[in-house]
Amino acid sequence: VTTSGGTSGAQAFTVNLAPPTLTSISPNSGVQGQGVAVTLTGTNFVPGAAIAVSGAGITVSNTTMLSVTQITATFTIAANAATGAQNITVTTSGGTSGAQPFIVDLLVPTLSSTNPVNGATVVPINREITATFSKAMTALTTATFTVSGGGTSVAGTVNYDATNYTAIFKPMNPLAASTTYTATIAATATDSAGNPLASNGMAPDPWTFTTGTTTDTTSPTVSAVYPAASNASVLLNQKITVTFSEAMDPSTLTATTFTVKQGVGVVAGSVTYAGTTATFTPATPLMANSPYNLSITAGAKDLAGNGVTSGGLSPNPWTFTTISASDNAATTVSLASPADGASAAPVDATVNAVFSQGMNPATITTGTFTVTGPGTTPVNGAVSYDATSNVATFTPASNLSPTVVYTATITNGAQDLEGKPLSSGGLAPNPWTFTPGATTQSPAPVNLGSAASYAILAGSTVTNAGATFINGDLGLSPGTAVTGFGPGIENGTARVSPDANATSAESDLTAAFNDVAGRTTNQIVQPTGELGGLILAPGLYKAPAPGSFAISTGDLTLDARGNSSAVWIFQMPSSTLTVGSGLQVILINGAKASNVFWQVGSSATVGGTLFRGNILASASITLQTGAAVDGRVLTQVAAVTLVTNTVTKPGP
Repeated sequence: VTTSGGTSGAQAFTVNLAPPTLTSISPNSGVQGQGVAVTLTGTNFVPGAAIAVSGAGITVSNTTMLSVTQITATFTIAANAATGAQNITVTTSGGTSGAQPFIVDLLVPTLSSTNPVNGATVVPINREITATFSKAMTALTTATFTVSGGGTSVAGTVNYDATNYTAIFKPMNPLAASTTYTATIAATATDSAGNPLASNGMAPDPWTFTTGTTTDTTSPTVSAVYPAASNASVLLNQKITVTFSEAMDPSTLTATTFTVKQGVGVVAGSVTYAGTTATFTPATPLMANSPYNLSITAGAKDLAGNGVTSGGLSPNPWTFTTISASDNAATTVSLASPADGASAAPVDATVNAVFSQGMNPATITTGTFTVTGPGTTPVNGAVSYDATSNVATFTPASNLSPTVVYTATITNGAQDLEGKPLSSGGLAPNPWTFTPGATTQSPAPVNLGSAASYAILAGSTVTNAGATFINGDLGLSPGTAVTGFGPGIENGTARVSPDANATSAESDLTAAFNDVAGRTTNQIVQPTGELGGLILAPGLYKAPAPGSFAISTGDLTLDARGNSSAVWIFQMPSSTLTVGSGLQVILINGAKASNVFWQVGSSATVGGTLFRGNILASASITLQTGAAVDGRVLTQVAAVTLVTNTVTKPGP
């Protein structure tokens, strides 16, 4: 205070931040076991504001202040979170807001996925039918899981795998050929708490599939392992994954059939299964600086009852050695497809995320990976995870709507193989948004029909020399001469003329060849026929005159850019495909061998390499000594020649 006599001493007056207010949460409810992207609206929000939850079972992550009036966050709701209202508040240095309720709703049991999927065709007649649920169920029976076809009910037994929430229907006799079947889970099926099955699951119920004319005699093999075989730098807090060449019976994957040993001692642990990948979780951390021996035994079986065998793309058994460190690095989303902000995504797009390191497949579910739009309206669909490329895929149940803004979110309920929750701050944002345009994916998938069950299909002869492994059926029509087995091993069924299925497969191959050869939409004519050293996005690639492609100067890399349904087609109208010795076709960011097609107007020669994709040739196909193929070797009229090769029919 100042007067004519002078100025007084000072006293402090403190200006405090106004306390925050919280007026709404949108959405204001979520379901047990799911993650919800929420927006909190109020006043006086400041950087560093903290969101508090009154009860247990909700974890808050990805908190972002958009403005003084809005904060976004992800609420991850535990599967066992108590239902009902929990109070949400926001705290800053200015104080704590009043509470707004967030409602935890019951996760009702639903049907998450089936095998065969709805609408599947050419299903082997000797296979089991599986149904996987969103949560633990009371064991199903033949009264609650039924299969019928041709006007009659199918007699069988039902086994429930409680670890993986999967019911398995095993027919007592082979299914009828070329018949449409309907599988149904009754509404009287309940979860372990007695709640009845709801009808709005990610998979339809009932669902249908149509059989082919053949049995599945191909034993599953190991396609990939993580950590890789012979890896000498394995971390101590590591889970172990094995990806198979086909879908497995989850009830046969246990710590007895998936064995891990340190010396002669058996490592205790548990096994879960999702998609085509089994995950072994050690009961305690691995020992430092120690060798481990791992194997999948023949007691692990596919859905036709065939036991696992060796001779796949990855060795079985295999070894690795630990170091003295654990992995504490954050795991994030490194790439998304459609990309954040995309404005013309295909209406039939799958939604994909590539992670910075391997994830625990059991934690990549419809509860942790969600798509909404418009607004908070959930999109119905199925979630899968490809352990070989670290890609999670959300497949909508139907086409997305043009011009609608969709939001994809992966919560921190998704965990990596060391048990660490997914973090934010990756190379790609999470959540992310995109808008479909009016077009469909290009190129479209190629339908191989009944030829899809074959690893080798030829017209005149199939000849082999040396220790070749064929993982998939072998077909020959109209020729009859198959030689060199043994020493070659046919892991499947050899179908030789006059076998009707081989004849039908050749017909389907011709139709697929003509389809691929006739495509021109968005065709890219390569400037040269040399593909070595290139990194190619999905597309339709045509060889320049005279019409040949070669991989001779380096590896060819196919980059799916996060899109696990991406397709590559290589057209060689009237000439050859040649792959040099020691070179590879490398698949990254979700690319799959099953979605790569090589249409060869004459002959193909593959050197000692790892080649990926489906060769559809007009004339002969020769695999030189040591060449391995992750794909199919299919020729219409000529011969297939093999010399100490491995050919594995790719998974879906």
